[in-house]
Amino acid sequence: MAYTTIDDPSAHFQTTLYSGTGSTASVTNGGNSDLQPDWVWIKSRSASDQEHNLYDSSRGTGKRLISSSSAAEDSRDGVTAFNSDGFTTNYSDANTSSSTYVAWQWKANGGTTTTNDASATSVGSLDSVYQANTTAGFSIVTYTGAGGNQTIAHGLGAVPSVMMIKRRDDAGDWTVYHSTQGDEKFLRLNSTNAVGDQATYFNDTTPTSTVFTVGSAGDVNTSSGTHVAYCFTDIQGYSKFGGYEGNNDTDGPFLYTGFKPALFIVKNVDSTAAWRLYSNKISNQNGFNDLDRVFYPNANDEESGTGHVVDFLSNGIKIR
Repeated sequence: MAYTTIDDPSAHFQTTLYSGTGSTASVTNGGNSDLQPDWVWIKSRSASDQEHNLYDSSRGTGKRLISSSSAAEDSRDGVTAFNSDGFTTNYSDANTSSSTYVAWQWKANGGTTTTNDASATSVGSLDSVYQANTTAGFSIVTYTGAGGNQTIAHGLGAVPSVMMIKRRDDAGDWTVYHSTQGDEKFLRLNSTNAVGDQATYFNDTTPTSTVFTVGSAGDVNTSSGTHVAYCFTDIQGYSKFGGYEGNNDTDGPFLYTGFKPALFIVKNVDSTAAWRLYSNKISNQNGFNDLDRVFYPNANDEESGTGHVVDFLSNGIKIR
């Protein structure tokens, strides 16, 4: 197994399955370590009319974004508290009685943020507020756009591999940067569109270990508009971001990670296709490694079995 500085991944990321109660409920995670989450992504497993609910401790409790929608941030009680071992919820899309749910939870910095005054620190051209977990390669960044080309401190201390950026105060598509596509390309988390090519998103500028660059596109840098960015970098033995070429065969590519995955998010970048999310705690339950249960971050669909199977192995993912 690859060397890693993370002996207990559950201290930084956990998947929790729970059943809704229809009233205020505390959802507790069950890893080796208690995890106080800073980013919580909730989806109903059993209802197709309930959206992907995303909350984080930088924006604060009760402030929801939806991965499948361009809608602005709204007020919902999907997460009313970030607890030392999970979260509290009291909202139908996250807690309907008799419905089943999954919550993916990431740790940043326990809600403690750092304010970067760009003029004082000479890091970036825009002020930003971030909380970063440099051990696990994850940060949450909030900032107010200024229009034009700007640089923004992210706090990772390493070059981001993936960034998901969303305007908060008004409608705007989710913009995804992926290192395999380069700084001139972008994807949309709430869309099935193939990868796009437009310099106004990232100004054709690769992120650095201290800042990322945004162009004039309103989705990432509306003047006076508020935005949030979720930033990730590869951590050996814990997280891996990459790409592969499909072969349309049951003996598909093997994706080496150096660890057993817990979460796999994939998108065909060449053509129109749904985003797919596979999770280690949700499988076809046949006792083997293969998972055929999938979620679609760009749609409200409940958990479904598609026949598009992947294997979660001790050192990577086998595409079937």
